Amino acid sequence: MPKKVVEKDFDFYIDEYMYNCRSRRLRPKTMQSYEQTLRLFERWCADVVNISEPAAVTDSVLRRYICDLQERGKYTFYASEKTKNINCPERRRDYRNEITVTTINNYIRNLRAFFTWYSETEQQHNPMEKIKTFKNGRKVKDYLEDEEVERLLKCFDLSYFSEHRDYMITMLLLDTGMRIGECLKVTVDDVDMRERTITLPAENTKGRKDRVVFFSVRAHRSLMRWLRFKERYTDSELLFSVKSGTRLEVHTFERNFKKYIAASDIAKDVTPHALRNNFAKRCLMNGMDLYTLSRILGHSSVTVTEKAYLDLTDRDLRHRYQQFSPLENLRSR
Repeated sequence: MPKKVVEKDFDFYIDEYMYNCRSRRLRPKTMQSYEQTLRLFERWCADVVNISEPAAVTDSVLRRYICDLQERGKYTFYASEKTKNINCPERRRDYRNEITVTTINNYIRNLRAFFTWYSETEQQHNPMEKIKTFKNGRKVKDYLEDEEVERLLKCFDLSYFSEHRDYMITMLLLDTGMRIGECLKVTVDDVDMRERTITLPAENTKGRKDRVVFFSVRAHRSLMRWLRFKERYTDSELLFSVKSGTRLEVHTFERNFKKYIAASDIAKDVTPHALRNNFAKRCLMNGMDLYTLSRILGHSSVTVTEKAYLDLTDRDLRHRYQQFSPLENLRSR
């Protein structure tokens, strides 16, 4: 009986690549991003340029695809008719809006990862070699002034379980620099009240490395009060959960956080991740060196920290200068 010939088309190689990603224990969110990018590209290749396999993709095809993304706008292309029918993209307010440079660069990086793997696996030329990401001027992130931070922390009604919990999460994000996803996975046993530290296991961090973050005396007092309050309503091992004891989802806290920002009359685009940005900037302004900050934030290198968090204004620089002025610090004065 003759062996069944496997058609090595895009679908075959995307499946193989996703198995490869899974074997490398990539995050589900990362894998989902890869698969969405590749399925969209697969559909575009079939519909627009009549290509059904990676071997037929050239750098000119990729450039055409990128140009098409820029011209089409958001949500004008989809991986399948089923996806379109479920999501109804034409009903979105931002339908056909310009796709951001950040999003296009993410597509390019995902395609580069796939074609690098494919070229190494099949000993083929990598069509992504000459495709570069676009320069993207970073938007300076909104910064909360001291008065705004205090106003935010005062808007919570600590007699309610959900608001007391969200108050404590907000305080820890500001005080530790944790990512919101890391914070919501913390268990009570991860917290060392005596040393004022929180241990983040490798499986819960973006960089897949164990990390320790630290919290202040003020946060310690609030955390002790939260633990006493929490014990009256749930016996969950999680530090922050819903009343039933299950994990609080990131999107739920993000939705709640928008309400707290509005209730605080803060007219800024502030998200939970912005609290991590605020932590980083405040540490720099208070004299922390980049290496220490990079370790606390869990970055792979100081360069990552510099690119992500050096949003210093002229006023910030003037404030820092006053502490380090050579003349003001002369010992002979």
